[in-house]
Amino acid sequence: MYRPGIPSPIHAFAATQEFPLVSQDYSAKVDVSANRNASKWTVREKLGRVLWGGASLVFRLVPRPLWGIRRAILRAFGAKIGSNVHIHPTVRIFIPWNVTINDQAAVGDRAILYALGPITIGARSTVSQGAHLCAGSHDWRDPRMPLLKLPIEIGEDAWVAADAFVGPNVVIGPRAIVGARSVVMKAVEADQIVAGNPARPIGHRPPHGFDQPADSLTPDRPST
Repeated sequence: MYRPGIPSPIHAFAATQEFPLVSQDYSAKVDVSANRNASKWTVREKLGRVLWGGASLVFRLVPRPLWGIRRAILRAFGAKIGSNVHIHPTVRIFIPWNVTINDQAAVGDRAILYALGPITIGARSTVSQGAHLCAGSHDWRDPRMPLLKLPIEIGEDAWVAADAFVGPNVVIGPRAIVGARSVVMKAVEADQIVAGNPARPIGHRPPHGFDQPADSLTPDRPST
C-alpha cells in the first residue's frame, strides 16, 4: 500500500518504462556534494540525535529484565510506547521520536528500527531478532539523491520473523506473518503469510481467531 505522490521503494530494485534504471544521459552523475550539503534535519532534530547518541548507550546497558527502564528512556525522547512493551537491550533505534509501539508488543535482540519516517508497531505484535524495519530511502531519479522519510505500519497481532527486511512505505496487515529472512517491499494483507526474497504469499492464518489446530496454517496449494 503506497502513498500517492511518493516514489515507490520498489523502483530502487526494478526498472520501469517511466523510470529506467539506465539513464539515456551517460554523462549524468550523482551530485554527492548537493546530497551532503542538503538540510535533511532541523536544528532541533540534530540536537535530539546527538543527545540520543549518548542515551542509547545507557539504553543498551540496562539489564534485559528491566523492560520498564528502557520504555522510560524511549518515552523521554518522544517515542510513544504502550504498556508491557518488551524491547531488548541490543535493539538499535534511529530517531526514537518517530517510533510508536503499542501495548504488549515486543522487539527482539539486534532488531533495527530505522525510523527516518514514522514506524508504528501494533499491539501484541512481534518484531523478532535481527529484523530490519527501514523507514527511509533515497529518490534515485534525482541526481541529488534526496532523502525520503517514508512510514512503516505493522498491524496488531502481526509477526515479523527473524532477520526479515521491511522496506519503506510498507503496511503489514493485522495478524500477518513475515517469514524469516524475507524481503518485504509491498503491502501484506491481514492474515496473510509471506516468505522469500521478494516476499510472496504462501498461506493464511485462520480467519476466525487462534483457536484452530496447527494444521489449519498449512501453506496455500496451487489448484490442480
